[in-house]
Amino acid sequence: MFTLYPAVDIKDGRAVRLTQGRADEETVYGEDPVAVAQRFVDAGTSWLHVVDLDAAFTGEPRNRHLIEGIVEATGCRVQASGGVRTVADVQAALAYGAERVVIGTMALSEPTFVAEVLDLVGPRIAVGLDARGTTLQARGWTEEAGDLFEALTRFTEMGVPRFVYTDVAKDGMLAGPNVEMLRRVADATSAHVTASGGVSSLDDLDQLAECHERVDAAIVGKALYSGAFTLEEALTRVTGASA
Repeated sequence: MFTLYPAVDIKDGRAVRLTQGRADEETVYGEDPVAVAQRFVDAGTSWLHVVDLDAAFTGEPRNRHLIEGIVEATGCRVQASGGVRTVADVQAALAYGAERVVIGTMALSEPTFVAEVLDLVGPRIAVGLDARGTTLQARGWTEEAGDLFEALTRFTEMGVPRFVYTDVAKDGMLAGPNVEMLRRVADATSAHVTASGGVSSLDDLDQLAECHERVDAAIVGKALYSGAFTLEEALTRVTGASA
């Protein structure tokens, strides 16, 4: 079963999309992230990928109340990401109703943090691996943070159940996903892999759904906001995507 995660990225309290993760390349798509999320839920999604971009860049969870508002208003399962730096951050996200929490920068800078959180919440976390080529990116994609495949090996051995892999060069570019690298990532782990970055068409979703048995989900952002296709079309195209 292949799952789609419409993305709701929050910066300064608004729903935005960035190009290649650059804070100065911002397009505002809605003043109210809760309303944006509700439209996706009304279209049929059962998951949302919600990112606190302010927390990702600064480490300060400025938009936590909005993510909580999305959970309360929509009743949708939320995968929360951005600025998760402490066990308290993970616990707060789960307490306000997030189904899963994605750990990015802290996983790369302090891998033992991942082991600690796995002991506490197990399968309710994922590790975000954002890379330019094989070089990992951290702190809102502003710092280099090691080798992608070394990290995959390390975290797979820890028992991480899911990776969210983003090709930073593809993100927000509507140029198609890096399917070859996704296959390499999936080959390097026994965990599930969520693809992120570059989806531009329904054909791209077909490629992702068929590229590897462990690539079982995709985050879709700019393609939906720009009208390349509708969420209803995407959910219909990818059998079982809304489950």
